[in-house]
Amino acid sequence: MRILVIGSGAREHALVWKCLQSPLAERVYVAPGNGGTAAVARNVPVPADDVTGLVRLARKERIGLAVLGPESAVAAGVGDALREAGVPVFGPGRAAGRIESSKAFAREVMLRAGIPAPVSETFTEPGPARRWARRYGGRVAVKADGLALGKGVIVCDTSEQADRAIDDMLVHHRFGRAGAAIVIQERLEGPELSVFGVTDGRRVVPLAPARDFKRARDGDEGPNTGGMGAYSPPVGVTSELVDEVTRRVLTPAVEELARRGLEYRGVLYAGLMLTPSGIRVLEFNARFGDPEAQVILPRLNSDLVPLLVSAALGELPAHPWLEWSQRAAVGVVVASGGYPDGYETGFVIEGLSTVPRNVLTFHAGTRAVEGLGLVTSGGRVLTMVGLGEDVEKARMAALSGAVRVRFPGAFFRKDIAHEAVRA
Repeated sequence: MRILVIGSGAREHALVWKCLQSPLAERVYVAPGNGGTAAVARNVPVPADDVTGLVRLARKERIGLAVLGPESAVAAGVGDALREAGVPVFGPGRAAGRIESSKAFAREVMLRAGIPAPVSETFTEPGPARRWARRYGGRVAVKADGLALGKGVIVCDTSEQADRAIDDMLVHHRFGRAGAAIVIQERLEGPELSVFGVTDGRRVVPLAPARDFKRARDGDEGPNTGGMGAYSPPVGVTSELVDEVTRRVLTPAVEELARRGLEYRGVLYAGLMLTPSGIRVLEFNARFGDPEAQVILPRLNSDLVPLLVSAALGELPAHPWLEWSQRAAVGVVVASGGYPDGYETGFVIEGLSTVPRNVLTFHAGTRAVEGLGLVTSGGRVLTMVGLGEDVEKARMAALSGAVRVRFPGAFFRKDIAHEAVRA
């Protein structure tokens, strides 16, 4: 089978790496890929949201399975077009993918399905939004309704901060069309959790849980990013809790979409907070998370490809058997200086040849330049993943890889998964 992975991040590199382990994979293509995927698969210079170009590529190369990586591909309708062309697709169509691309739509789905979520409201005018936020003393999360590359959430502690966040989006249009409407949620307290469910539109199979770290700096300081690291399994998270999330969150969401005539085939990600009152859904994503995929997939001992194919064809077994490693995985993102705000690219990446063999290196913002080798091409450049008998050993392995990566301005968080070591 020829497999096409769509996207260019570390998530897509991890998917390519895992698919290549399958005896079913005759050849793996990546569109457009990065400097790391070029070394193991065939990169094709077609953007992830180029619907026409991707359909043309799939037909030319006789693709047997397409895997949607980033949210941009889902929102562009790549899944719809490929399915219409007869290509099995792991990833939802554009309409079902609104559960990520529109937070207002996701809120409506949760209300109709009875999914536990924070109290929230949708606004398009700043005045009513400010008044609503003041009811909570400004302790709210202000979210751009549309896609903002993981940066469209501002967590506020005071009314002044909430007012600024609301004005940034609705008055100053910081996120453009993505912020034309906003959703404001009450601020909750508790650890966050990421749970992924593979679904064929009817059945849902949960994957191993993970916890990611969105703030740019140690101690959960700095602005929100697309994710600076993750680890799996998270401390204190039991199989019973994952079953509860599947039963109360993932399955009801898939069923509510189906009631609306929206068949969801792919992976549905629930970003949760574990509050004293129980689980609450902060957001849904219509694809594998990044950096969570980089720590979940290395822990999966089973062949990933049959799972993706059966979901894409609408034939997911009622009880597929997945074998998970008992080892822990910790991923540390090495980012460009200034990320997630302004940053420069084009710097030569040094030190990769010295990374220990027990550390996986998943590329994101890299590209190969003749005569220079690999250079930076994005904000999140690499994810260094360590595996170990426990979280501490995995964490130290990941950090031993991150510290060897060198380019001007490079930085990474040193406290990823430290909570599990303290516990």
